[in-house]
Amino acid sequence: MLTNLEKPLIILEMANNHMGDKEHGLKIINEFYNVTKNFPQYDFAFKFQYRQLDTFIHPDYKDRMDIKYVKRFTETKIPNEFFMSFKKEAEKLGFKTLCTPFDNESVSKVVNDGFKYIKIASCSFTDWPLLEEITKQNLPIVASTAGATFEEIDRVVTFLENRKKDFAIMHCVAEYPTLNDSQQLNTIDTLKERYKNIQIGLSTHEDPADTTNIGIAVGKGVRIFEKHVGVKTDKYAINGYSITPTQFEKWMNTLNNAFIACGEINPKKRAFTEKARASLLDLRRAVFAKTDIKKGEILTDDKIFYAIPRTTGQVQANDVSKYTDFIADTDIKTNEAIILGKNSHKVEKRERVHSILKNVQKIVDESGVKVPQKIDIEISHHYGIDRFEEVGCTLFTFINREYCKKLIVSLAGQKHPTQYHKEKEEAFHILHGTVMLKINDEPEKEYLPGDIVVIERGMKHSFWSPTGSIIEEISSTHIKNDSFYIDENILKNKNRKTQITYWFNN
Repeated sequence: MLTNLEKPLIILEMANNHMGDKEHGLKIINEFYNVTKNFPQYDFAFKFQYRQLDTFIHPDYKDRMDIKYVKRFTETKIPNEFFMSFKKEAEKLGFKTLCTPFDNESVSKVVNDGFKYIKIASCSFTDWPLLEEITKQNLPIVASTAGATFEEIDRVVTFLENRKKDFAIMHCVAEYPTLNDSQQLNTIDTLKERYKNIQIGLSTHEDPADTTNIGIAVGKGVRIFEKHVGVKTDKYAINGYSITPTQFEKWMNTLNNAFIACGEINPKKRAFTEKARASLLDLRRAVFAKTDIKKGEILTDDKIFYAIPRTTGQVQANDVSKYTDFIADTDIKTNEAIILGKNSHKVEKRERVHSILKNVQKIVDESGVKVPQKIDIEISHHYGIDRFEEVGCTLFTFINREYCKKLIVSLAGQKHPTQYHKEKEEAFHILHGTVMLKINDEPEKEYLPGDIVVIERGMKHSFWSPTGSIIEEISSTHIKNDSFYIDENILKNKNRKTQITYWFNN
């Protein structure tokens, strides 16, 4: 578990420092093992990176060696058996193994190749399509936050918590190397206070000769550290932020503080430079048309793909989420970049969700029912969020074990379509308002506060409220995909639920 580490974890990031050379990669692993074997009080891990270059790089740019990262990734590309040799050697020497997938296709490869942890790079921190794919897996997650605002970190933390993931987040600055006055190490304190139950780590890129920052981080309670590593030879040079085995031994032994590296005390906002932003933008995947798209069409997942390099003004993978729709303003051809204001515009739904919750809160406040601030909330919009006030409901899940308790909140005039359950038996206890309930072919019946009705397995039922209502649902275990709607169009709507965790303060 990342939240309760038995030992501090030191992650050694090889990245592309293997230089596409199998023997050089094995040399890096073995030379760092000669250092780490002297520190049994720590756990050590080697980290690798996966990119499916055939799709990660846009087809029109595959031969553009004048583009920094296209050149770097192409020249250091190695066959999969090399990665597996690295992984096997690292694990033989007692290292844990991590891997960073930079595209959706690489996620399953990380799992299939048997890595113990999965890493989210800073450039991918709010890459929602990639995060969705990662959270389908069961691996612990280490996520770096360089370039992310506190609000963006809030969203990712909520996203991972809602999916009950074992994860840690890493304070990180995307400058290579990072100068002391850009370290902002006091941000670690803010992250620890903001996310009390989450392990906060440090991913560093300072000058390898500078050993002060690691001591400061330890003093702040950090227990996960990440550092780029490499070995300099006559054939291969080393970059300005990767540490050599000799430097790493000094780094490991250092616990001294360096006041200048602490930066601002208790920062109110994330501090990062335009240089850091530019560095991340170069690595962020951008959105392109997978097929010809007609003017007025919504750019759904089947119509777009993600690749580098990014054009100025182009939509990024980080911009794509269930809260945002991108709509074509012109006909768009296959492989064409999606650029806001040129061939597309976006429609934000986040404010729509906030508005819905405000209306739900009014009913909850009127009822006097108390709801915890942190609770799983599902906004069901069976025919789309635009029709929520007409058809839908909001569910608060208090507990779901062998028994389940929920609150179902309906707005005035809002209907819930006919459904039935094969596994779940439930009882409705009316807490507030008037509920009009129809079961099977029986006439619709009015229920008032205090009324209880049992809905057995297989019973078709629908309801609506003329006043706005709250139903306490007590049932056997709620099982995913156990709601069967009579209208098959509802089941075809894969985005009919919006999940959130945090409720308004009572």
